[in-house]
Amino acid sequence: MNLLRKKTDHELIQDFQDGDLYALETLVLRHKDKMYTSILFLVKDKYLAEDIFQDVLIKIIDTIRSGRYTEEGKFLPWAMRIAHNLCVDHFRKVKRTPAIKTSDDRDIFEVINFTEDGADMKMMKRQSYDRVRQMLDLLPDDQREVIILRHYADMSFKEIASLTNCSINTALGRMRYGLINLRKMMTQKKIAL
Repeated sequence: MNLLRKKTDHELIQDFQDGDLYALETLVLRHKDKMYTSILFLVKDKYLAEDIFQDVLIKIIDTIRSGRYTEEGKFLPWAMRIAHNLCVDHFRKVKRTPAIKTSDDRDIFEVINFTEDGADMKMMKRQSYDRVRQMLDLLPDDQREVIILRHYADMSFKEIASLTNCSINTALGRMRYGLINLRKMMTQKKIAL
């Protein structure tokens, strides 16, 4: 298993195609947090995010098994594109857009590992993260999406542009305006993080 962790995504995919199920497990574990968190931020529902994440895994497995996977060396952007498309498909299917609300369910800030702080520091961090999440929820969808994909999924602007079907300049512009809008909200509400 330790040997598998040292392999590249492409090598793991090759091993899976050759019948090694542990290779797929290693690949999924390597990227699951980024994929799930991005889905959760887009759909804002823990249970729906889990369902979509499972659908993403099924689609990935089916594509790799059938030999149709051709994104050599670019597994994560390819998987994120599948996740994004399934989220869009879901909202098209139910003919609604994501609701702008906060959730008490597990989110990205519970996934991030912090050093052990006292109860007061944990509470202050939680309040700060809740404020950021609430402000993110108030941004227009396209700005929120770029910020989430950039900061929480750690995607490049080129990958974001490809995923959202826009130019790199448009993705950069959405990020810029999103950050400007967040700063305005912080100034108006006198929030310091």
